[in-house]
Amino acid sequence: MSDKNQNVVRELLDQQGTTFATEAGIKLRNTPSPLYQLLVLAHLLSARIRSDIAVAAARALFDAGMRDPRRMAEATWQQRVDALGEGGYRRYDERTATQLGEAAELLNREYRGDLRRMREAGDPRKLLREINGIGPAGVDIFLREAQGVWPEFAPYFDRKALEGAERVGLPRSARSLGRLADEEDLPRLAAALVRVALHADAAREVRAAA
Repeated sequence: MSDKNQNVVRELLDQQGTTFATEAGIKLRNTPSPLYQLLVLAHLLSARIRSDIAVAAARALFDAGMRDPRRMAEATWQQRVDALGEGGYRRYDERTATQLGEAAELLNREYRGDLRRMREAGDPRKLLREINGIGPAGVDIFLREAQGVWPEFAPYFDRKALEGAERVGLPRSARSLGRLADEEDLPRLAAALVRVALHADAAREVRAAA
C-alpha cells in the first residue's frame, strides 16, 4: 500500500479507532453475553438517532442489568423504557422497548440465548433479519464490529464505512481496505471510517494529520 494510505490508516486508528462496542463498555468476545450486548447496540445504532445517544442508551440498559437475553426478557416493558430514556433514547423508546423484549424472547426460544448457535445454524446475515428491530443497517453494524471474533466475515466494511473511506482518500472497496490493516484492527478501522463519514470535522483532521 502507498505511504499515503498507511499514514491515513494510522491516523484513523489513532484519532477515531475506538469501536462502538468498546465505547458502550462491551468487552467483545465470542461468548454469549458480549455478543448479545453487541446486538442490542447494533439495534440502537440502526435508528435515525445520534450514535452517542445510542451508545449511552446501551450503557443504561446494561447498567440496569439487561446484559443477556434472559434478563432482557424478564425485565418489564417499563423498565426497558426507563433505561432507554435515561440514555436519552426518547424518540424511539416505547417501540424499541417492545422490540428488545420480543427479540430477547426469540433468542431464548430459538438459540437458548446464544448467538453462536445462530452462527452454527446458518448465515447470520439472513438469520439476524428475523429478529424484531434488526434490519439491514443493524446487520451491517453487528457484523462490522463482530468481524474481530467472527473472522469469516472479515473484511466487513458496510456502505457507511465505505463513504468514510472515500472522504479520506482511501479505496472504496472492502477487499482493498482489508489489506490496509492487521486483521485484529479491522473492527477499529471500520468504526473510524464510520465516524469520519458521520463527522466532516473528523475527516478533515485525519487528512490534515496524514
